[in-house]
Amino acid sequence: MKNIPEALDYRQILEQLQIELVRETQGRDELAIETSPDSLDQIQHASERDYAMGALERRVERLREVRDALQRIQQQTYGICDECEESISPKRLAAIPWAPLCIKCQHSADQQESTALEPAYQSFAMEA
Repeated sequence: MKNIPEALDYRQILEQLQIELVRETQGRDELAIETSPDSLDQIQHASERDYAMGALERRVERLREVRDALQRIQQQTYGICDECEESISPKRLAAIPWAPLCIKCQHSADQQESTALEPAYQSFAMEA
């Protein structure tokens, strides 16, 4: 970690984000199962619940990423790519302060994920 004051600035940003995410993940009222005699209402409630579950999963994942970034600050490895151990661009950290990978390694990881998902998409398309 080259610039300690910069990491301290990111620490404040990440700590504030962590507080917000913890608060958001505690509100789970939208996940309550509501019963209704009307089948259209049941479908609507199920759809809303599925949307809320997806949003909650994304917030929990982001919270994990933020906590990992705070741990990297504590270990003085913040701003260093987990993959290639090169410095992560300050522009990237400004945009995504929890980023564990430099843009080049993130691009490679995204391509690998896309390639891994491709057979599933192809079989889904064939079934449709």
